[in-house]
Amino acid sequence: MTPTLVASRTTLPPEGAVPPKGGLSAERSFPMLLEVKRLKVAFAGKEVVRGIDFSIAPGEKLALVGESGSGKTVTALSLLRLVQNAEISGQALFSAPNGDVVDLLSLPEGSLRGIRGRDIAMIFQEPMTALNPLFSVGDQIAEVLQLKQGLTQYQSTQEAIKLLADTGIPDAERRARSFPHQLSGGQRQRAMIAMALACQPRLLLADEPTTALDVTLRGQILDLLSDLQRKNGMAVLMITHDLNLVRRFADRVAVMENGHIVEQGPVADVFANPQHGYTRKLIDSKPVRDVAVHQAGATGASPVMQASHVRVAYPVAVPGLRGWFRQGEFIAVQDASFTIAPGKTLGVIGESGSGKSTLALAGLGLLPFSGELLAAGQPWTRQANRNKAIRKAVQVVFQDPFSSLSPRMTVEAIVEEGLLVHEPALNEAQRRQRVLLALADVGMGEGEEAGRFTGLLQRYPHEFSGGQRQRLAIARALIINPILLVLDEPTSALDVTIQKQVLALLQRLQRERGLSYLLITHDVDVIRAMAHDVMVMKDGEVVESGTVFSVLEAPCHPYTRVLVAQA
Repeated sequence: MTPTLVASRTTLPPEGAVPPKGGLSAERSFPMLLEVKRLKVAFAGKEVVRGIDFSIAPGEKLALVGESGSGKTVTALSLLRLVQNAEISGQALFSAPNGDVVDLLSLPEGSLRGIRGRDIAMIFQEPMTALNPLFSVGDQIAEVLQLKQGLTQYQSTQEAIKLLADTGIPDAERRARSFPHQLSGGQRQRAMIAMALACQPRLLLADEPTTALDVTLRGQILDLLSDLQRKNGMAVLMITHDLNLVRRFADRVAVMENGHIVEQGPVADVFANPQHGYTRKLIDSKPVRDVAVHQAGATGASPVMQASHVRVAYPVAVPGLRGWFRQGEFIAVQDASFTIAPGKTLGVIGESGSGKSTLALAGLGLLPFSGELLAAGQPWTRQANRNKAIRKAVQVVFQDPFSSLSPRMTVEAIVEEGLLVHEPALNEAQRRQRVLLALADVGMGEGEEAGRFTGLLQRYPHEFSGGQRQRLAIARALIINPILLVLDEPTSALDVTIQKQVLALLQRLQRERGLSYLLITHDVDVIRAMAHDVMVMKDGEVVESGTVFSVLEAPCHPYTRVLVAQA
């Protein structure tokens, strides 16, 4: 279906267009800070942004939403001509501080360089890759101030410390001397914001600024951006696929699909009465609970995993002279106990650093621990041969399928790998048959959707979308018929529509196979949709546990209440 275009305020709408809701008419009495007209972006002649129109008023917050591949990030980057090898046409009219209106797409590079960072700044999606690992965050912020505002080294250093403090980083003077890898995810994101706001820009382009953050950190970053936006009076173009973030942050929203803006208007109007089918699809993509109330084996059967007073600690160096004689320790998990019954899901929720992934690794026998932990009725040992039976019963699906699937192996080699270890008696034809069955189970059979997966077995991971790669990872785990899957943030890297599909797949597999899940996540909506029981972790300790309804509907611990409220 060809998307319906939305007209800009300066052109007549194409036939059948959805009219913009509220606030884009030519009668607007105040000037636009940025007006984009018929923006097109192409690579090697193939258009990825197809003649879009939108505008941003001074002090306004506009969210550009859509799935991966819709063209929203390319749109933002093209405004500052930061996309390599791109063919860009159209207009991006920007109201300069002196009152002149300039076209960002036709400015000489030298003039545009003066606008970048000073009048229009950008927060990139992943601060760990956007920040230079060889320089401290303070030096990187100071460099912007020296280049754009002509401050001395001392002045820029002091201003960088002040900016870090303004973004809520504690002990800003010490943190300014830290390198990116020495900061947490939230602190790195705050450092990126401090750098972007160093010159008090009039327009901030924020590309998925909270995607990699926990729910509480997301709320903090949103509050910070809102406060700074009001304080500085700047406009914000937010690039995101998180609809909860849009509801909370933006004034207006523009929805992109396949390079087109299919709908735009005030957030309340668009969410209350979406006109385009794609917008309705995004809004309806919230995870749906579809798990059996009474699971097979739930009455008196032996648990598939049982932990009692599990403790995980890492050795750390002790500073000073004392470090010569003894080592310290960092306690990552303290006194954790839980039980997972056959056919049920235990959800473990908490912020980064709470210990939930460490607990999962201990459950997989990949970390040393103290206490008692039984998987498939057997304890983990230090002897690999004795653990082989447990490893067949307990499999894992990791957070990022692109990094967990070998780029040098074909689909067939990836999925059949477990059979080579656990069922070596199978011949090549038998293994291939099992691989095809496992792929069909996850909706990737070669005959599915009119041959979309033709030649599937000989293809490589980079040839698939994020959701398809996660299906491959699930097939790899299922092929040896485990009884328990450890799911480590299985949907956090996926768009909302793909997330809903993967969760529905996991729910179906649980019903059909009687699988149990240990689900690690920071997403409360995923817990609501998937879990039978939930365990809340903070700073390595279990602060609350119980059935998913008792914990999430009536949380007792203050930390749980914060998590639920932020969601």
